[in-house]
Amino acid sequence: MSDAELLKMYHDRDERAIQVTMRRYRSYLMKIAVQILGDEQDAEECVNDTYHAAWNTVPEKNPEVLSAYLGKIVRQKAIDRLRTRQRIKRQGTEYAASLEELSEVVAGGTMPEQEAEAALLREAIAKFVKTLPEESRTLFVGRYFYFDSLKETASYSGMSESKAKSKLFRIRCDLRKYLEKEGFFV
Repeated sequence: MSDAELLKMYHDRDERAIQVTMRRYRSYLMKIAVQILGDEQDAEECVNDTYHAAWNTVPEKNPEVLSAYLGKIVRQKAIDRLRTRQRIKRQGTEYAASLEELSEVVAGGTMPEQEAEAALLREAIAKFVKTLPEESRTLFVGRYFYFDSLKETASYSGMSESKAKSKLFRIRCDLRKYLEKEGFFV
């Protein structure tokens, strides 16, 4: 069954869509949630919450790429759960390590007046990532979108950890320059 057929099942409110989604995307969603939370039980709850959120939002949002849409949902659910536990600094997860690396480039903020700037910042980062060569884009997205460990990211990018670490550092420096050029204070 294709994703287009699966999306049609969501639109038709066919409850089998959840079972198909579970079979097809469970391991992908678990990987994202575990990387952020560092705990399989919490990750499982986030994945289950993701199925529920997908059921409620897919017909309205009509995502073009279901896997990316589900990944975005589970990532947000896991981040919310991690914040609720108030252990971001104490938890030694890949999420915390990735955030620490990016903190030198992008400062976080949760004040309501920062929401518009945050949306613009997300767009600017997405534009920057699209300009990267495929190898660099894979490295950046793996590390900072999927929160894969440096070792994992280097492995599937076909390079040593030290080369991946250096390349990520250069990408973050280029990102800083790009954001400053786009008018962001970093």
